Amino acid sequence: MPYDLEATMDTNMTMANDLSDYRQISLRAIRSLFESIEQSSEGTVIVDRDLRIVWMNERYARRLGLPDAQSAIGRICEEVIPASLLREVVTTGQPILLDLLDTPKGPLVVMRLPIHDDSGTVIGAIGFALFDELRTLAPVVTRFLRMQEELASTRRSLQNARQAKYSFAHFVGSGPACQEVKRRARRAATVDSSVLLLGETGTGKELLAHAIHAASPRANKPFVSINAAAIPEPLLEAEFFGTAPGAFTGADRKARPGKLQIAQGGTLFLDEVGDMPLSLQAKLLRVLQEKEFEPLGSNQVLRCDVRLIAATSRNLEAMISDGTFRADLYYRLNVLPLHVPPLRERSEDMSSLCEAILDSLLTEGHAPRELDDQALALLACYDWPGNVRELRNVLERAALLSDETVIGAATIASALGRSVPLPKPEPQPVREATVTRTTTFMAARQEFERSFIMETLAACSGEVDEAARRLGLGRSTFYKKMAALNVLS
Repeated sequence: MPYDLEATMDTNMTMANDLSDYRQISLRAIRSLFESIEQSSEGTVIVDRDLRIVWMNERYARRLGLPDAQSAIGRICEEVIPASLLREVVTTGQPILLDLLDTPKGPLVVMRLPIHDDSGTVIGAIGFALFDELRTLAPVVTRFLRMQEELASTRRSLQNARQAKYSFAHFVGSGPACQEVKRRARRAATVDSSVLLLGETGTGKELLAHAIHAASPRANKPFVSINAAAIPEPLLEAEFFGTAPGAFTGADRKARPGKLQIAQGGTLFLDEVGDMPLSLQAKLLRVLQEKEFEPLGSNQVLRCDVRLIAATSRNLEAMISDGTFRADLYYRLNVLPLHVPPLRERSEDMSSLCEAILDSLLTEGHAPRELDDQALALLACYDWPGNVRELRNVLERAALLSDETVIGAATIASALGRSVPLPKPEPQPVREATVTRTTTFMAARQEFERSFIMETLAACSGEVDEAARRLGLGRSTFYKKMAALNVLS
C-alpha cells in the first residue's frame, strides 16, 4: 500500500490542533475559575517563592487598611498580612483548603493554594479570602457540632453500660450472715485476686460482683459480664476471646473484640462458670496463668489485664469428681470463695428486704405498698427456692393484686400460690448428766463445754468462724477454748 504523505500530514495537523484546543480550553478554565473566585471572594493575594506580594486585588487592600493594592506589591507577605500562612504553603507545597484568618476588621474564611511551574516546582502561592460572614458556615458547623455531641453521648452511654450498677448498700440486710458476706466481699475488693461466688440462684451473686468492682481500684474501668449458660457453646469462645477478620464462615470482615478485650483494665464477671465446656475451661486457665490470649482465628497474642470474678450455683467439687470441671481451674478461681447464704437462712433480713423491694417498685411506677405483721410472718415461713429474686416477684405480684395500701397475709398467700413452711428442727434428746462420785464440778463443766463446742462445729460443717459467731465468742477466745479442751476442727 503506497504511503500517503498528504493524508499523514493532515492527520498530524489535526492532532496538533486538538492538543492546542485542549491547552486553550484548560487555560481558559483556569482563568475563568480564578476570575470567578476572585470576584466572589473578599480578597485575593499572590506571592512568589520569596513570599513577596506580586498581586493583590483592591477589595483585599481596603480590607487590610491599605490606600490601594499597588502599595502592597513587592512587600513581604507577613508585613501586610501578619497572620498569613502562605509561607507554610510555599515551603511544604501543600494547600490549606479551609482556615480562619484574623484581621483588624474581623475574621475571614480563607483558602491557600501552591503555584507550580511546568516541572512541578513551587514558584509561589495564592490566597483567597472566601467570605467574612462566618454564618455562611453555620449549617456545616451545626452539623459538625451535632455529630460531635452524638458521638460524645454514645461514648457516655457505652461507658455507663460498662460500669458497676450496684454497691454494697444494695445488698440489703443487717443479720449476721449478711454482714459476714459484706465484710468478706469488702476485703476481696481491696486485692486483685480471683473471687468465686457460691450460692443458690437468686441470692444476689451478681449484685455482689458489681459491688466488689465498684469498691475496687478498678472501679473507673469497665465491668463486663458474660453468662456461660446463656450463650450457645459454639459461640461462647468467640464471645469470650473475640474473633479475627473472617475467622469463620459468616464472620465479620472486621475484627470483633471479645469480652476479655472489652474488660481490659477492669473486671470480668463470669456467671454460671460451672456450665462452661471443658475445652474452654483449659483456655480460661491459660488466661489466668499467662495473662494473655489469642482472638479466634488469629495468631496475635494480646496481653490481658483483667480481674476475674466467677459465680456458680453448682457444686464444683462434685463436678470435679464427675470429671465435668477441671480441678486446676477450680483452684485458680477459688482463691477468695464467698458463700452467699440463701434467703431461708436470712429470716432476720426479711423485713428490710421487703421494704427495699417495695421502695424500688415505687420508683418503677407501682402504687405505694406496705406489709402488715401477718404478711411478714407468712413470708418468713416460706422456703424461698428462688431466694431474693423470687421474693421480689411475689411482692410485685401482691402489689398488683391488692387495692389496699397495706398488704395482708391473704394477698401474700394468693401471690405465693403455695406455702412450703421451713422444716422444723427435730427436738434433740436431753442428755442426762452422768455424775459419779469421782466427777468434780470443773471436770463436768469441761466435758459439757467440749461436747457443746463439738456439736456446734458439726452443725457449722467445721467452719470455726461461724461456730464462734453462733456461740457468741470471739474468734481468738474460741480458738483458746478449743485448744484447752483438745477439740480439733
